Amino acid sequence: MLPPIPVLADYGISPTHGFLPDVLPLTRLPDPYYHKWEAIAANLQALILSKRLRGVVDRLPVLSTIGLEHDAEWRRAYVLLSFMAHGYIWGGDSPSDRLPPPIAVPLLKVSEHLEVPPVATYAAVCLWNFKPLFMDEEIDNLENLSTLLTFTGALDESWFYLVSVAMEARGAPIVPLMLDAIAAARANDAATVTANLNTFAERLDDLTTLLVRMHESCDPNIFYNRIRPFLAGSKNMAEAGLPNGVLYEDGSGTETYRQYAGGSNAQSSLIQFFDVVLGIEHRPTGEKATPIGDRTGREGHAPAPKHNFIMEMRNYMPGPHARFLGDVQAVANIRDFVERNKDNVALCVAYDACLSMLRALRDKHIAIVTRYIVLPSREVRARSRSRSPEVTRRKVNLATASRQQPQGIAYDARGAAAKQQEADKKGSNLKGTGGTALISFLKQARDETGEPAIEEWTKRFMNRQPRAAGQNDFFAGKPEEGAGLQVHQTEEVPVAGLAGSWTMDDDVGGICNY
Repeated sequence: MLPPIPVLADYGISPTHGFLPDVLPLTRLPDPYYHKWEAIAANLQALILSKRLRGVVDRLPVLSTIGLEHDAEWRRAYVLLSFMAHGYIWGGDSPSDRLPPPIAVPLLKVSEHLEVPPVATYAAVCLWNFKPLFMDEEIDNLENLSTLLTFTGALDESWFYLVSVAMEARGAPIVPLMLDAIAAARANDAATVTANLNTFAERLDDLTTLLVRMHESCDPNIFYNRIRPFLAGSKNMAEAGLPNGVLYEDGSGTETYRQYAGGSNAQSSLIQFFDVVLGIEHRPTGEKATPIGDRTGREGHAPAPKHNFIMEMRNYMPGPHARFLGDVQAVANIRDFVERNKDNVALCVAYDACLSMLRALRDKHIAIVTRYIVLPSREVRARSRSRSPEVTRRKVNLATASRQQPQGIAYDARGAAAKQQEADKKGSNLKGTGGTALISFLKQARDETGEPAIEEWTKRFMNRQPRAAGQNDFFAGKPEEGAGLQVHQTEEVPVAGLAGSWTMDDDVGGICNY
């Protein structure tokens, strides 16, 4: 007997807004008891700028969560406390490895209630952190969106979050659409599956159009140096100043250091839904594809999820959303239905079009990553080499971690420079806010997107390689067949956990992975 197709309402998912809340996020908590939290949030940028946030938070009373009633209030509390927590940790000259009870105690309780980690996740900075400017307009329109909270107050930071919000809203109708396609596949209704796949492909193209608008109002250098450090987690952040993680002081007397990943677009349930419903299998970074003949799993017997970064990021989604993805995994049948109907050209073309559009989305993401992470990191390293040791003794956070390996606040600048030059020869070691794998992860995720393609021309199209560039040597002749070719092997990337330190080639990288 086949498992039932998931019902969106059972997971708190809206058929019109998708994984965004069906009720708009609150702009403030209605109970005056929480006025102190709201007052800090209203002045968060000024308190961070003046480096007085920690002192203000330390003097706060420990507020109870008993006054939080509806889900919208719990979500608002989570956003407030997450922003205060990351501002507290990263808002000084060096990071704080402790969260005091006024934040830690209520944040742990709120996180437990919402089934999310006590850290600024994608849900905190995007899903539950927006408002429409005009109530009679749609929220998939970037010009109709505003953020509720930011660390810096910069337009760049708001834009960075809102691009994701608009993408979530624009992609929301895909969720019920593809659940209908799963039901249609069970009924052997190829026409409905084909029509739904065509609509899916069109929406994916819309999402790519929204993603490339990131450049309009988010400056790469501001993002890299001012915004990105506040989004960092506490796992594998030794070089950023948190070798042990963060101690959440809950008053139990038995606290231990905790390590969490920061916000990452890999925590978007929508993007993972695309992969699940299309039958795209993501493997641990560096692992090769399984031969087609060895692939097992039909509807109701989905293959067990593999332990990799994408699966780990489900732990950072709201609990009901993560369970929804698992339940969809158990009923996903589109890929198998298409493979059983290869003689249906329209169906195969529609399915391949979805894969192609999703791969194009990931291509655009890699290009954005290059501009927002890799290039600014090179500029930072170049500037640090040209400065004296006194000048390079500066703030310690995720942005500076790419150019130094601090021991405390001060460090051996000459030694660090020598190590960095050696690292530059091998490839950069950058950290993403969510422990994101950079070049190896992104390229493999993109390539895996095209693997299920049915038509041979689609496979060739998605696997085409750019023509190799010459060596700019006027007198060099064309090399003989098989001679003079250099093979560059991609460095194997170990799976390093939720916020692992990942290696990458120096030409491309990742902000927050899809």
